[in-house]
Amino acid sequence: MKTPAHLAAADPNLLEILAAEYGTPFWIWDSEVLRARINAVVATTDSPNVQARFAMKASPATKILQEMKAAGVWIDSVSGNEVLRARHAGYAGGTTPPEICFTADVFRDNALQTVLEENVLPNVGSPGMVSDLQKAGYSGPISLRVNPGFGHGHVNECDTGGPSSKHGVWITEAKAVLAAAEAAGMTITMLHAHIGSGPQFDELHENLSRLTDEFAEIVPLFKNLEGVSLGGGIPHDYKDPDADIPVERLRDLFANSQQKLSKIAGRELRLEIEPGRFYVAPAAVLVTRVTDVKRTETNEKGPGVTFAMVDAGFVDLARPAMYGSYHRITLPAASRRENAPVVVAGPLCESGDVFTRDDSEMLQPRDLPMPQTGDLMVLHDGGAYGYSMASNYNSLGRAPQLWHEDGEVTPFTRRETIEDILRLEI
Repeated sequence: MKTPAHLAAADPNLLEILAAEYGTPFWIWDSEVLRARINAVVATTDSPNVQARFAMKASPATKILQEMKAAGVWIDSVSGNEVLRARHAGYAGGTTPPEICFTADVFRDNALQTVLEENVLPNVGSPGMVSDLQKAGYSGPISLRVNPGFGHGHVNECDTGGPSSKHGVWITEAKAVLAAAEAAGMTITMLHAHIGSGPQFDELHENLSRLTDEFAEIVPLFKNLEGVSLGGGIPHDYKDPDADIPVERLRDLFANSQQKLSKIAGRELRLEIEPGRFYVAPAAVLVTRVTDVKRTETNEKGPGVTFAMVDAGFVDLARPAMYGSYHRITLPAASRRENAPVVVAGPLCESGDVFTRDDSEMLQPRDLPMPQTGDLMVLHDGGAYGYSMASNYNSLGRAPQLWHEDGEVTPFTRRETIEDILRLEI
């Protein structure tokens, strides 16, 4: 599919109006882009007994969850509070069907209590979680997350399968966990794995086929199995806004996987997928203001650099600082200026508060129209793990999120204030 353009991101007049009303930085979501991505995923699951989930950690706001629910997409949550946020957005508790699945390797804070009270399906990623559930008096169905031994994150730090990944039970240990669960009076009704958002679609297709084959080897062990989840992993191209991602090819793969695993099990199984990034990445952009342009000079430590200082930082969009992740950058009102290599840096008291870095955490100047003080700058494709990773570092409040639909813009989260931050202090 080709994703529709984010209309607000290219409209300098609209962005200036919004900046005057809401201040900078701010997030703006495009409803058409989000719905196009949701519909593309749902279209891959229109075969019998194939179901899509949303890995809500990518963007857990009620507004986004309600869009998912309206499209019939279920939820994968990873904390007790995410379960409660999904319930707040209108998702049902219970395990028949399991609209909300709780996936984790550790029960933290209210997670175990919430799983029990909301009766959602726990997807356990560590053997000890079975004992935790037993001690809490749980004797219902569970899902088992396995580490299949392979996978590919968009960067190495995000690998979710293989010897270096903390996620899941090594696949050869699945039989032992099954025995422990049965001894504790629990039934394993779903098997799950996630192999990451690899950078190439063909790699994802190959890995999902391989994962189906891996599951086929162990499915006969699980006599109470109702479903198998192939996880997420549909990649998003952060560098090419016009990339044609052939998600429609996944429909036949999912249908064939469902049929193959059902045949091996001797009954109809539900096949699940749970993308996160792909649904939401292109739907939101971060709009920031250039506050100054300054330069350093070349000396024995290295070459001089032109810095465009902006009022957004890694408190707003952490991915470049965390992973050296690439986000396209545009200056909508400056497109006719000549390009020059520029480093885009934020306001935080951290040398790493830079948006133009490579995956080795080195500065990587970007060819941009030469910024000027006062310009609005747009950081694209921040809908996944943008606002959801935002923080209050330096006691800064999180930026507001705005919703653009049919030419109208409305806020759905406001700017966080110092009163919000201090409210937690005792």
